[in-house]
Amino acid sequence: MTVFKTSMRNFFAHKGRMALSAVAVLLSVAFVCGTLVFTDTMNTTFDKLFATTSSDVTVSPKAAKADDTPQNGKPESLPASVVERARKAEGVKSAEGAVSSMNVTVVNSDNKNMGSSTGAPTIAGNWTKNDLRSMEITSGHAPRGPTEVMVDADTADKHHLKMGDELRTIAVTGDFTAKIVGIATFKITNPGAAVVYFDTATAQRELLGSTGRFTQINVSAAAGVTDTQLKQNVSAQLTSADGTFKVQTQKEFSDESREGVGEFMNVIKYAMLGFAGIAFLVGIFLIINTFSMLVAQRTREIGLMRAIGSSRKQVNRSVLIEALFLGVVGSILGVAAGVGIAIGLMKLMSMAGMNLSTDDLTVKATTPVIGLVLGVVVTVLAAYLPARRAGKVSPMAALRDAGTPADGKAGWIRGLIGLALTGAGGAALFTAAGADKASDGASMLGIGVVLSLIGFVIIGPLLAGGVVRFLSAFLLRGFGPVGRLAERNALRNPRRTGATGAALMIGLALVACLSVVGSSMVASATEELDKSVGTDFIVQGNQRIVPQAQKAIEDTPGLEHVTSYKIVEAKLTSPDGKTEDSDVTAADPTYASDLRRETIAGDLSAAYGRNAMSIGSLYAEKHGVKVGDTMTVAFKGGQSAKLKVAAITNDDTALDKGSRYLNITTLEQYVPADRMPPNDMMFATAKEGQEKTAYASLKKSLDAYPQYQVRDQTDYKQELKDQIGQLLNMVYGLLALAIIVAVLGVVNTLALSVVERTREIGLMRAIGLSRRQLRRMIRLESVVIALFGALLGLGLGMGWGATAQKLLALEGLKVLDIPWPTIIGVFIGSAFVGLFAALVPAFRAGRMNVLNAIATE
Repeated sequence: MTVFKTSMRNFFAHKGRMALSAVAVLLSVAFVCGTLVFTDTMNTTFDKLFATTSSDVTVSPKAAKADDTPQNGKPESLPASVVERARKAEGVKSAEGAVSSMNVTVVNSDNKNMGSSTGAPTIAGNWTKNDLRSMEITSGHAPRGPTEVMVDADTADKHHLKMGDELRTIAVTGDFTAKIVGIATFKITNPGAAVVYFDTATAQRELLGSTGRFTQINVSAAAGVTDTQLKQNVSAQLTSADGTFKVQTQKEFSDESREGVGEFMNVIKYAMLGFAGIAFLVGIFLIINTFSMLVAQRTREIGLMRAIGSSRKQVNRSVLIEALFLGVVGSILGVAAGVGIAIGLMKLMSMAGMNLSTDDLTVKATTPVIGLVLGVVVTVLAAYLPARRAGKVSPMAALRDAGTPADGKAGWIRGLIGLALTGAGGAALFTAAGADKASDGASMLGIGVVLSLIGFVIIGPLLAGGVVRFLSAFLLRGFGPVGRLAERNALRNPRRTGATGAALMIGLALVACLSVVGSSMVASATEELDKSVGTDFIVQGNQRIVPQAQKAIEDTPGLEHVTSYKIVEAKLTSPDGKTEDSDVTAADPTYASDLRRETIAGDLSAAYGRNAMSIGSLYAEKHGVKVGDTMTVAFKGGQSAKLKVAAITNDDTALDKGSRYLNITTLEQYVPADRMPPNDMMFATAKEGQEKTAYASLKKSLDAYPQYQVRDQTDYKQELKDQIGQLLNMVYGLLALAIIVAVLGVVNTLALSVVERTREIGLMRAIGLSRRQLRRMIRLESVVIALFGALLGLGLGMGWGATAQKLLALEGLKVLDIPWPTIIGVFIGSAFVGLFAALVPAFRAGRMNVLNAIATE
């Protein structure tokens, strides 16, 4: 009990010094808990949506996919006669046919897309009784004819739609218009999908291309009949006549629908938890520094405790109890803050178009437990070394001044271990850079990053002396005696300076690495485009190119030629008898000039001949395929074909790597017209000297189809740069958490350092150092520590990025581009980070009473 009381007294006596460490724990725990609550809430939202919209039993075509992305643009369907057959099954209360398609674009009278901007689908279908489970008509009525449509209330509000407005629906079967006669409101949360309803006949004709067919049958159970029993009965009824149906209970259908969403959510979840882990790692340095300095400042006190009978274990336990209390307080606050972060993320998503209601806020019992355990364990582990050091304080320390001389120099053993780890990390990075396969090099890259990072952290104190002196020669010497004092303060305790700089180093190393990778990707792709792309314009969008849009492109004046480009699912069987699922690319022969692919055998133009194809060099090497060999290609929705290999293309590229080409006319021999996929994209080349006119004409031709974009090579490069830039900005935003924690570490180190040097500061003030000079000294010390961390981090990160680029070069991205403006900007920004971190400690130091400071022991 005495040890506990002592720990609590010390904790509250230094509560101000503990506050920033508690904030670091709070932020890290909050990010973990916020991520868990946010993803759990999204899962709850989608679970409720799928469970509510699913009938007791659903009958659908066997080939139908949950994500509804059919190759030919029309959903898989089944005959209307199946409804009657399902209705006859025992235990069926009702059965009705439903039509649903996500392969549509809906635009208003101004040709503005009414779909979601967040990637959520636009869903078109017929209004059924099953829809009443999740929606209610709040205005107007359900559609009754081909010229009527009903929309969901969220879409109507977002796009300011009202009764009587005209909407045009663009499907692979054609365009059709209808006026809004009703608005339906979701009874549950709609995550962002735009939904439009038509009458059954219109939905069948316009979305499926024929009447008398449905995409699924919704079957309701009679009283007392379970979903499982109903599934068995319906399956028995349908299987006796036809075995081409998929029969699922509500749970099975919901689980299948959730699979795609679940994969997406897992990516978000683990990515955000990864950044939370980085923040925890940075927080460890802050906590170690805090307790190390507190132990050093209490050396005499601990020595007195040892002198009056306290054992090493008791002293050790006292420090660990303080850490335990810090971890508990920080973690509890972090759990609460995590819920707030989750709500904030939900609000941001709602602003972006994905509606998430706080009514679905899900805080599982495991979430606060995970937050508390992580926060407490990390804090106690971080405090273990300082606690162990405190336990070693001798009773004779009571006779010395505060502070331990041993803290002034880094141990040689520590240095040797750090150098060994750094060397091992460098060797792993060198091995990764020389790998023949990206998959082999990736594991070595990961090992190299971890070992070099740990090595740099350990040898930080050894590097601090040289690096700080180097930086001071350029930055501090011009400030005269004040600058020299700042330099010596930073050098006074290399271990402390190294640990403080290491916290900032981690975040900036990742920033530098990703900057190099992103910049190299853009530069490589740009070079590849310049070298390989011969076409003037590329047309693509978020919907496969419907025939009516294709005709508009082909009819555009000023074009030399237009190329169709289709991707077809198939099973490939090589001459060695190996079969694998793969895609093949069917294109017009002009594609050979639109994208200049290097061939290592044969002639690419011959691959566009009758019953011929090309394959990539990697596939050819793997299966021993040569020019003249015959491939068996089983096209999805069509027949099998025997195609002669006429060319082998070089896969040392980033564009169309691994593609297998054949002529569209060859595809048409084996795939029926109604199963033929629309174009994934199209290419157009202008007539000589008419590039600008053709560009404008092509854009005008597609005015009626806002889901497609026309890009010339300049547009394409800029979009690529913007996409990578947006991704990097998101990553930088997440890394900002780690950098914030690192800044707190600098603030805490300076604040504790000021307390540690109270008497020294008082003496300097007494012999003539002004308050302004004192504050400047502390700011300069902070700047040089921040720049020390930045220099190590940026150098380490560029090394990681350069190694990663060597692996990307194996995938065709061969240009290494160091974004010097970004690197230099981050380095300069680190100086401002140092200035900001020093504001409060410098202000407090300047306000010290000189006499009281001198009297401090």
